[in-house]
Amino acid sequence: MPKSRSALAIVLAAGEGTRMKSNRPKALHEVAGRSMLANVLSSAVTAGVGRIAVIVGPGRDDVGAEARRSIAGADIFVQSERLGTAHAVLAARAAIAEGCDDLLVLFADTPLVTAPTIGALRAALAGGAAVAVLGFQASDPFGYGRLLRDDSGRLVAIREEKDATDEERAVTLCNGGLMALDGAEALRLLEKIDNKNAKGEFYLTDVVEFARADGREARVVIADETEVLGVNDRIQLAQAEALAQTRLRRAAMAAGATMTAPETIFLSADTVIGRDVTIEPHVVIGPGVEIADGAVIHAFSHLEGARVGERASVGPFARLRPGAALAEKAKVGNFVEIKNANVAPGAKVNHLSYIGDADIGANANIGAGTITCNYDGFLKYRTTIGENAFIGSNSSLVAPVTIGQGAYVGSGSVITKDVAPESLAVARGRQMEKAGWAVSFRMAQAAKKTKKG
Repeated sequence: MPKSRSALAIVLAAGEGTRMKSNRPKALHEVAGRSMLANVLSSAVTAGVGRIAVIVGPGRDDVGAEARRSIAGADIFVQSERLGTAHAVLAARAAIAEGCDDLLVLFADTPLVTAPTIGALRAALAGGAAVAVLGFQASDPFGYGRLLRDDSGRLVAIREEKDATDEERAVTLCNGGLMALDGAEALRLLEKIDNKNAKGEFYLTDVVEFARADGREARVVIADETEVLGVNDRIQLAQAEALAQTRLRRAAMAAGATMTAPETIFLSADTVIGRDVTIEPHVVIGPGVEIADGAVIHAFSHLEGARVGERASVGPFARLRPGAALAEKAKVGNFVEIKNANVAPGAKVNHLSYIGDADIGANANIGAGTITCNYDGFLKYRTTIGENAFIGSNSSLVAPVTIGQGAYVGSGSVITKDVAPESLAVARGRQMEKAGWAVSFRMAQAAKKTKKG
């Protein structure tokens, strides 16, 4: 695609999605860890689209906020009435009037469209077409608009199901919804559309016939049927999630990651996985995760907003929450939770511990059952553990507190004050022993039981 070509994408996101049975608008439901709207916007930007306009319904500030959170500078327009796709596009009339080479019409509920496909639509315009329509060969064409072509394969019209003849309904080449228009002609073509059809709506698809009437060419760009899946209910949302996960898993494995049971692993759209990473079964990776080369994520672990360094080890049954950062060769073992904490190279948190709001030095060892007590009911406080420090099992570190380099904390301690480097801190009750106490206790209890009986 020539870099000199400018592009405006209009993303239709005004649908409430009543079939979703949700208080959230349809566009904000998630696929692969981010909203459907954000998925579409990401593909558009990756395809080189420089300007974004999002059409939202009345009072849907939440959809507009999501658009701007995803793409800085996105323009928001409100579609006050739902009178068809062309009517929705014209809600962004002001943006269209500013001019562009390529005008793209995308849908927030078609979250699997890829940047290469958007690029193919733009390439058709660069090749001289006035209109480029995304089509697919439908396994079941019922309900879809049909793409009607002449003997030379040029697009003649798009016929909606209710307006199609029996012969036209037999066509399996269907409209995927997405469309690209020559920016210089777009506004004029859109303003020609009327609502003289079975549904009384303004169909965007009518631009094909108007363009041809002007002697301009309309082309079809073919995509896989899975890429144009529209999401209207929870069942289709699950289908989209499954397709997105398959795509993400294959991309990760193609880039050098090993997944021993890929069908059980769930990734997010922004997951970054290095080479020679191994991910064992039943791992869930939420948004904002980076896993460096050679790391191992063991089974049944959950990661979100975390960074895992080279050759680090996580799990099994570990949880990395936002802000967790594991350096090279760090180890987080079974039933360990890390939150907003830095684990330096070679440090180990092997089992049954909670480390929150902490900095753990290189090669430190955190014993089983250790807890950083980081919250007093009002504020969070930080724990610092120096290099080569050793924290005994079942210890509680009450923040704010610093354990010095090379220091030892005795098992079962509750540490409330800083520990100097290379020192031993023990904070627990002194052990006491009474010889023969157990025998006397059992006899007394037996006597009580006999008396009651």
